[in-house]
Amino acid sequence: MNSNNTAVILIGYQNDYFSKNGILNGVVQETLGELNIIENTLNLINGLPEDLTIISTPILFSDDYSELIKPIGILEIIKNVGAFKAGTKGAEVIPELKNLEDMIIEIPGKHGLNAFIGTSLHDFLQEKNISNVVLAGCICSICIDSTGRSAFDKGLDVVMLSDCITGRTLFEQNFYCEEIFPLYSKVMNSSSLISNIHAV
Repeated sequence: MNSNNTAVILIGYQNDYFSKNGILNGVVQETLGELNIIENTLNLINGLPEDLTIISTPILFSDDYSELIKPIGILEIIKNVGAFKAGTKGAEVIPELKNLEDMIIEIPGKHGLNAFIGTSLHDFLQEKNISNVVLAGCICSICIDSTGRSAFDKGLDVVMLSDCITGRTLFEQNFYCEEIFPLYSKVMNSSSLISNIHAV
């Protein structure tokens, strides 16, 4: 794994999850503070080689959530509470990442759990000859797992960053990092990834 064939994919780094006033902050609050997710993510970005590709895939909806057809589960909750609505403060990327927007490529179109569905993410990775993807963000059991499995099915090598991934609870986060993610990916912390990249 080196900086030329690796991309970090940031999922769900938006105010509705990360801000104290975010509509869905309560869902991830337990792991956000305990694991220092934002601090670890910023250290990761600042510690990576400048030529390594960093991608953000925010989830955004129109006012009437017309993108969702018969939503269930978390997507139904998102619609009912009015989260991630385009043009709102809650849908915006967190301020800490806005300050680094020159380093991050935003790929729009995510309206569901899997960052590959409805977006140009796969085409972009192919154009850049990316063979390794590193996932960070929200939430381990939903968007992270869905996107990671899809990346694996597309023939990509997947890395999960244990200290940059939130869960709804610490138990869930630990369970996925220890029992689920290793079934199809490598699990490491951000410091190990930085060391691995620079060692090549």
